[in-house]
Amino acid sequence: MGHRNDALRAARLRAGWRSMDAAAAALSAHGRAFLGDRSFDVAPRTWRRWEGTSPGWPPEETAIVLHDSLGRWPEDLGFTPPAGWIRPEAHTEADVNRRNFANVTAAALLPGPVATQHVDPALIDYFQQQLEGHYCADMFLGPHDLIGTVSAQYQLIDKLVRSAKGETRRGLLRVGAAYAALVGWLYQDAGDLGAATFWRGITQEIAVRSRDPHLIGYSLVNQAQVRADLGDGHGVIDLCEAALDDADLLVPKVRIMAMQQQAHGASLTGDRTTVDQLIDTANGLLARVDDDLPWGNACRRTPGYLEVQRATCYGRLGLGAEADRLWTQVLAAVPATARRDRGVYLARHATAVAVAREPDHAVEIAREAATIAAETRSVRMLRELHALERAMRPWQDAPVGRDLAEILAPVNEGV
Repeated sequence: MGHRNDALRAARLRAGWRSMDAAAAALSAHGRAFLGDRSFDVAPRTWRRWEGTSPGWPPEETAIVLHDSLGRWPEDLGFTPPAGWIRPEAHTEADVNRRNFANVTAAALLPGPVATQHVDPALIDYFQQQLEGHYCADMFLGPHDLIGTVSAQYQLIDKLVRSAKGETRRGLLRVGAAYAALVGWLYQDAGDLGAATFWRGITQEIAVRSRDPHLIGYSLVNQAQVRADLGDGHGVIDLCEAALDDADLLVPKVRIMAMQQQAHGASLTGDRTTVDQLIDTANGLLARVDDDLPWGNACRRTPGYLEVQRATCYGRLGLGAEADRLWTQVLAAVPATARRDRGVYLARHATAVAVAREPDHAVEIAREAATIAAETRSVRMLRELHALERAMRPWQDAPVGRDLAEILAPVNEGV
């Protein structure tokens, strides 16, 4: 049995078209004005078919009107494109993608050789102090305002590494890997997994060059984070197991990071028992975290860090009631300053509550999450809100479902 076209319905509600008849009339009027064709018409029965289980594919002219009216092409509105369909602006998208890739790589691939210069060892401390400030700014601002600043500083570090010698060079490599990891995270939070993967690769290269086993383990966990966002549970597990191959050589912080990330991999493969075992083992190491490394300190900064991971895994496993209880505890301890993290947690909490079949409570939680998402433009948060929309589908035609659509409309319009 097929499913209704929820993507088109959501777009209709965002546009303010409360009924399918109203949508057909509005699209017809828009098409006549946009095309200058007074005969353009979309019948109400056509729109009803579009929102049904077999929407078919609109004529190219209608596809263009849909895009101009709703801001999305039919394949993003639940229609299945026919073989050979090419968006009218595909050539423009290709140009944009090439420019984006050039921007992503420019800071990491500085052409050489560069002029030799004296590199003072004090620069290592300078960049480390700056790094802590960037971590704090990320919590307040989100990814978009920081990517340019942090990647430019990485470029400077890379330039200095080429002139530095001995321990100064080794120290700059270590801090450079941390900067590359942060750029990768910022791109990941912004929803650009291609750029995130590129920078995770740069992180791993610099970590290997530094010969620092802790940093190499950290870089593997970074790679595993991207695989988690791609839904590749086995890939996550492979990378984390590789990081833990020489666990006795690693500081407790890196072991905790690898274990909690491996738990995410286990949740993606449906293995609750392993999730709990890994989180419990990592929890036993928390009291031993005492290093002065400037990177990877979320387990120190984030209240209830490991319970956040457990709650996320439970939500992914469909354990709504268990996840609800954990999120309630976690959110009580999250400071207002950690705004973006709070938004992500609220969205995950709302989804867990919806899975536990408490839709009114889910919508109540979603209100604050939607406000934060609109402010921070975190794609990671938007993905969590889309998961909430999916969990709320059983109530999409009820008043509570319409309330959720109205709450999320400003967020979705900004995508």
